[in-house]
Amino acid sequence: MSASVDVRPETVVPSGSRQTRRKPGRRIALWVALAVIALFALFPVYWMVLTSVTPREQVFEFPPSFIPTAITFEHYVTFFETPALLKYMVNSILVSGVTAFGAVIVSSYAAYSLSKFEYRGRKSVMYMIWSSQMFPNALLLITLYLMFDNFGLLDTHLALILSFMTFTLPLCTFVMKGYFDTIPTEVIEAARIDGARERVITTKVLLPIALPGMVAAGLFAFIRGWNDFIFALTLVGPDRRTLPPGLVIEYLGEFQADWPELMASSFITSIPVVIAFMALQKYFVEGLNVGSVKG
Repeated sequence: MSASVDVRPETVVPSGSRQTRRKPGRRIALWVALAVIALFALFPVYWMVLTSVTPREQVFEFPPSFIPTAITFEHYVTFFETPALLKYMVNSILVSGVTAFGAVIVSSYAAYSLSKFEYRGRKSVMYMIWSSQMFPNALLLITLYLMFDNFGLLDTHLALILSFMTFTLPLCTFVMKGYFDTIPTEVIEAARIDGARERVITTKVLLPIALPGMVAAGLFAFIRGWNDFIFALTLVGPDRRTLPPGLVIEYLGEFQADWPELMASSFITSIPVVIAFMALQKYFVEGLNVGSVKG
């Protein structure tokens, strides 16, 4: 007589269900972390805008108000009624624009040489360019000051342009080289077979293809020239001074500080960079991605 055996299948809990239970907690933690980071990054901007539209007599009230009770735009009007600030803005646009243009042109040709040519000392040149980023820019201030003084370039726009290009060329060259590395060599060889010279290959074939990399390098150089403080304060006088040192000298003194007008002017001067970045964001991200992967 055989005994009957009751075999019941074990209840197997799929491993995915545990992960499913954990996912909401992970998502909440991720969103909380992103919210904290966004608050940390955007709160200074909000406080700058809030201070710029707050009447001067309410700026130093305690406890501070995070929601404005009164709004005024007189601080913005003051910026456009101050000739010195308008002169500083023109100087910033001129210096930053020429710096970006020159850095893109020089770095494009340097990157093309490092990417598509083989010659003795090529790697040494690359290492020298990359290693230049290891040193703080302020260390070169005295050297550049003495050099510009010997050549009679102090208190000129050219002094600022050359100093800004000195600091932006290594990274611009790195970005452009990474982009040139992605261009097949067959494209260059085909142009040479058709009888094109190196200058024509560079200007008519390679540079149009490398436009995103050029935009990324140009934006970096423009922002570098736009935000510089120490060189613009040291190398030039009041007539050729740019916005960062100009705003500090105009609004911050030994015994008082005009914070509302300073915040309004700072907001106005950040608008050109924001507009340029938003207009060229697609090319900027693409150029940085390619330049960071290749090279």
